[in-house]
Amino acid sequence: MADGVVGWDAVLEGHLTAGQRRVLASARIGMAGAGGLGSNCAVFLARTGIRDFVIADPDVVALSNLNRQHFFPRHLGLPKVEALGAVLRELNPSAVLRLEQRALDGPSACALFAGCDIVVEAVDDPEVKKSLVEALLLAGHRVVSASGMAGWGGAPMTARKLGSRLVVVGDHVSGIGPGMPPLAPRVVMAAAMEADAVLEMLLGKCSESPGT
Repeated sequence: MADGVVGWDAVLEGHLTAGQRRVLASARIGMAGAGGLGSNCAVFLARTGIRDFVIADPDVVALSNLNRQHFFPRHLGLPKVEALGAVLRELNPSAVLRLEQRALDGPSACALFAGCDIVVEAVDDPEVKKSLVEALLLAGHRVVSASGMAGWGGAPMTARKLGSRLVVVGDHVSGIGPGMPPLAPRVVMAAAMEADAVLEMLLGKCSESPGT
């Protein structure tokens, strides 16, 4: 380690096989959204050795975002993609990032994420969420999506496999609204489940005796 820069292969060699590390280091992940789901999911994936991301979000970091998104007061007023890019590069300076400050619809998402191994859907609006997932699946992408993470307590979260190329995580019932705020525990739980689903898509089922 020099000047505080760590080598992620060394970080992970006690946890993952050389073959697993190669798979993760070579994967490209699309992130449709860089808010509560996207920012946390991207950081979780970066900590597993994924370093190549294509990230799109139209918004800037606001005070109300700090309760659940992986940003800090120093990021207020910055585009979310720029702030998330800075966090990912601080964690891993070798990160390969394409950052797009823009909203996505189905066609633009398919174009932007062409070449990505998996796309993580991490947007708020249910109609946009639905249109993005449908368009990405029609284009042949593998997709991880989330539905239901509002409030606290509530229904258990699960991961549902819908066909061979879609996983939807969350409690699948709790929408954000009056009395059901978006708070860190359940939002971050869903983001972690999205990251876990990405890992399973890339590495297969976890085994006590992984191959090399």
